[in-house]
Amino acid sequence: MTRLLSLLPLLTFIPLASCLPVTAAAERPNILYIYVDDMGWGSIGPNGQWDRAKAGQPHLLTPNLDRVARAGVNFPFSYGCTVCSPARSSQQTGFHQGHTYADRNDPDNAKKAIRAEDATMGDVLKAAGYTTGYWGKWGYGGSKDMQAPTIDNVQTLPTSHGYQHVVAELHHVRAHTFFQPTLWSAPVPKGAKAHAGGLYLTPNSMQPWSGNEHPNQPALQGHKDYPKVAYCDDVYAFAALDFVRREAQSNAPFFGLLAFQVPHAPFGEIEQLPNWDKAYRDASFFDALPNQAKQWAAMISRIDGHIGNLLAALDDPNGDGDTSDSVRDNTLIIFQSDNGGPQQISNKIFDANGGLSGGKGSVQEGGIRVPTLMAWPAHIKPGGPLEPNTNCDRLIDVTDLLPTFAELAGAPAPLGVDGVSLAPTLTGKGWQSERAFVIHESGRGDSVIMANGDKYLRSKQKKGKGGNSASAIYNVRNDPGESKAIKDPEKLARFEQILRDEHAGTPAGQCATYHNWIAKNGGAFADADNWSEYKYANAGITYQEEAGGPKPSWIIQIEGERPKAIMVDADASVLALGMKDGTALSVTAKLTVRNELRIGLGSVVGLREGGEIQARQIEIQSGGMLAGDSQVNGTIYNHGSILPKDMKVNGSVHFGPTSVLYPGSKALEASGRIELNGELKVGPDSTDGAVILKSDEGVTGTFSHKIVRNPEGQEFEIQYEKNQVVLKAK
Repeated sequence: MTRLLSLLPLLTFIPLASCLPVTAAAERPNILYIYVDDMGWGSIGPNGQWDRAKAGQPHLLTPNLDRVARAGVNFPFSYGCTVCSPARSSQQTGFHQGHTYADRNDPDNAKKAIRAEDATMGDVLKAAGYTTGYWGKWGYGGSKDMQAPTIDNVQTLPTSHGYQHVVAELHHVRAHTFFQPTLWSAPVPKGAKAHAGGLYLTPNSMQPWSGNEHPNQPALQGHKDYPKVAYCDDVYAFAALDFVRREAQSNAPFFGLLAFQVPHAPFGEIEQLPNWDKAYRDASFFDALPNQAKQWAAMISRIDGHIGNLLAALDDPNGDGDTSDSVRDNTLIIFQSDNGGPQQISNKIFDANGGLSGGKGSVQEGGIRVPTLMAWPAHIKPGGPLEPNTNCDRLIDVTDLLPTFAELAGAPAPLGVDGVSLAPTLTGKGWQSERAFVIHESGRGDSVIMANGDKYLRSKQKKGKGGNSASAIYNVRNDPGESKAIKDPEKLARFEQILRDEHAGTPAGQCATYHNWIAKNGGAFADADNWSEYKYANAGITYQEEAGGPKPSWIIQIEGERPKAIMVDADASVLALGMKDGTALSVTAKLTVRNELRIGLGSVVGLREGGEIQARQIEIQSGGMLAGDSQVNGTIYNHGSILPKDMKVNGSVHFGPTSVLYPGSKALEASGRIELNGELKVGPDSTDGAVILKSDEGVTGTFSHKIVRNPEGQEFEIQYEKNQVVLKAK
């Protein structure tokens, strides 16, 4: 420990530039996220509808969504969840179903799915200076009573998680109609009755909204036959439209999430609207369709009309016909569904799941693979990092969007989320973290999908059906119908271990918990007395309690004033570990941090002989330090300092512009690539010909200077070779 603390004075040599934020978004985009309910993977043009139109088959008419697809990028290997409630919890928090409360449609999800400690998209973007809005199906915090709904848990409301402008449905059962008598809204108008959480009940009516329509949209406000109680998705869409028009004319960036209830059942209610089938009156195939297929198609085209309104508002916010005030160029538009489409007649007629096996509720591809489009003209353009009207085959998941939005906003992502930021893919700047796998859990089965397409599918069998579960491996890139099982016992065992490690398949209501270091003067990492207990309760009901020593589902934050020193002298495993405010960790055993180790300002992790770190990624923030010898398994993102003595990294090492490397007597070795930037500082024992870095996959980039000088004044030239970096005395 004395050796570790002796490293702390070296922090004073880090240049002032290292105090800058890890990310500095020069062009913080507006973000408009359109999220639909139960729209299958094959329901958009590039995933099959364009081909159906060319072949003269029944197809969906979505001219505005087609514009988004042709101006943007399609992600055909994109995943959501099995059903509604888990999808929204994972979307908002960045955690997969093994780490959230909402791992299936538990009736209690409405009361507990998102906790006060969970940082959502709204929380992160509001804190970053965005104006935020949410319209549509939220699903948590309120009761299902149709006539007199109540607030059941303030912790889980959208207004408790950063959303300032809200028109929403708080219970998914109440969302099983499109003519609810009331909706929850914010902010509370002057003189209106406020409920807990800063919400109030407003009539489900078109009266407050603008009613300015796109040419393809059926008549709404003022139409003599339009219902007095509005079709709720019209209300959501027009509230979003007013927000976009207003905020596009302001100086602050905005984030709006429009979460349509359609095309979820019930389908027949759309026929209560005037001109409900207007979009299809010239379609030769429409009259011959069954009623449910007609209704479902009309619901999707109604969404499309609203999307047209929003695109027009981005192009001309003040509506004066002059597009010089357009904000479309720097607005990231995302279109996505929560889960796959249900196996109904409309799915069969329109091939809405694109030939994928299974449907909503299952962990087969038809239940979890979802349509996902992204358009952002400032970056998705000819010659840009992504070209318009193309596919990006990267494995992505709904949990990736929270860290993506955080990075684009110049803010840190919440500690330990399962998702990875896609900002480098979208902008062509920075280092794109690789997604090793995605996890899905449901009451009917679990799955693991790897980046190469290998998928482990564990289906739970009913009693009397020949066992507790059935397992199989497929490659869904080559076999999206999951028809050709792969026999590989070793892979099978590895997949089973991943599910255990990721907390998937556990009983409903078990999830990641949050803990803080409470010992005043340091101590043993494994000692239960050094950690805070966790309890999640609401309205007299305790949902989960967690005490004792660190566990694989723990998210840990250590903060304090140095020289607080913590000894990891026994093997330990946690989900995430964050350090800040001058804390120090001495590692002499194996420390497994399954998602993220984040070393913050003034904090040090020191590896001694016998010590080992296993982590998906290690982020050394500005002013943080990783030092010592032994082994690191995982990718290192260095924006602070690394002081290796005899350090071997099983993974890649990325040096940011504010980073510093203090090379030791032996080279820092990495099995993955090393990308260079920042500063190199050498000590008095530097020698001519010394190899300071080695990489099996190669070294790219350079340090910010050509010549480095040791404390005695001797100068060395930095020479870069394919797989190593060498010092040459001048």
